[in-house]
Amino acid sequence: MSGSGSGTGKLAGRVVLITGAARGQGEAEARLFAAEGAEVVLGDVLDEQGAAVAAELGPEAAVYVRLDVTREEDWAAAVATAKDRFGRIDGLVNNAGVLRFNELVRTPAAEFQQITQVNQVGVFLGIKAVAPEIAAAGGGTIVNTASYAGMTGMAYVGAYSASKHAVIGLTRVAALELAAKGIRVNAVCPGAVDTPMTDPAALDPGADPAAARESAAALYKKLVPLGRAGRPEEVARLVLFLSCEDSSYITGQPIVIDGGWLAGVTAV
Repeated sequence: MSGSGSGTGKLAGRVVLITGAARGQGEAEARLFAAEGAEVVLGDVLDEQGAAVAAELGPEAAVYVRLDVTREEDWAAAVATAKDRFGRIDGLVNNAGVLRFNELVRTPAAEFQQITQVNQVGVFLGIKAVAPEIAAAGGGTIVNTASYAGMTGMAYVGAYSASKHAVIGLTRVAALELAAKGIRVNAVCPGAVDTPMTDPAALDPGADPAAARESAAALYKKLVPLGRAGRPEEVARLVLFLSCEDSSYITGQPIVIDGGWLAGVTAV
């Protein structure tokens, strides 16, 4: 079955693989991409949630695959599934990621390595596995999810920040190497976004959920010029922009979407 999509939309006829697509930003991206005409391969390790999203989008528009981004064999299986179902791949969104809070000198080596494996090595393996397929399809796009913390330092997320800095470096190298093959590679750098990964209640299970979220909202109001955390749908629209012809002359760029957080601090 070759990519037929909905026949309309900014991604009509495109086949895009999205990792971490069972919830949060990845789910929002999968839903938006399908609405814009793409056929979407949703990869995740949250099988029940991922399969439910794919089922809601419908078999003509989406398929779910179990994809641990740290495993090359999972990437090979995801590519095979995409080609078997839709005939090719011409887009990739490396969205999967993990976040842990810890003082740098107290971070266990195993925790640092786990974050590196998912956030950094997972992006590398995705590019390695999918870029040749995109080139064979005649070109396309890769969008990597970096972070505000990949553009600057952030205390108590040292492993995460290091991995996201690396994602930006990988993005730039891939953009240089793949441009001649018709592949544009960019990175999105979200600030605070309201997703399950950053849910204050989940990050601190001992806290009162309502109080934790109220405290987080107060912090964002103080730190973020726009006064709030972002929404997954807002990030998804930026990823769509970088995945369609609207951004046809943009490659190798980290694009910040953070409500103004990186702009600086206010003195009052």
